[in-house]
Amino acid sequence: MSETLLVTVLLKHDQSKNLDDIQRHMKQQDWWERFPPQGVELVSWTVAMGLGQIVTLRLPPSLLPSLNVELERSAWGVFSTEVFPTYDFVPVRETIRERVRNGGQ
Repeated sequence: MSETLLVTVLLKHDQSKNLDDIQRHMKQQDWWERFPPQGVELVSWTVAMGLGQIVTLRLPPSLLPSLNVELERSAWGVFSTEVFPTYDFVPVRETIRERVRNGGQ
């Protein structure tokens, strides 16, 4: 498997806009076709009421600039964005759990 990273994008709703305004902007920007950019895998997309949307993506590091440009091009105007490098903790948790079961810390 090639080297990839997980990135979590927090899309906070601009609460000065209603849903119709947000959807209209997203359609004008061709959001649903352009995000995520080609070559970026959508891992999860969750809506958190009162906060916005939490999107986790898997991508090669070389596509990080494309992701950034697409967020600037398409999301700005209806969302404020925060981007976090992330990783899947489940395998780490299982390793720690097994170690603790065997007397370790």
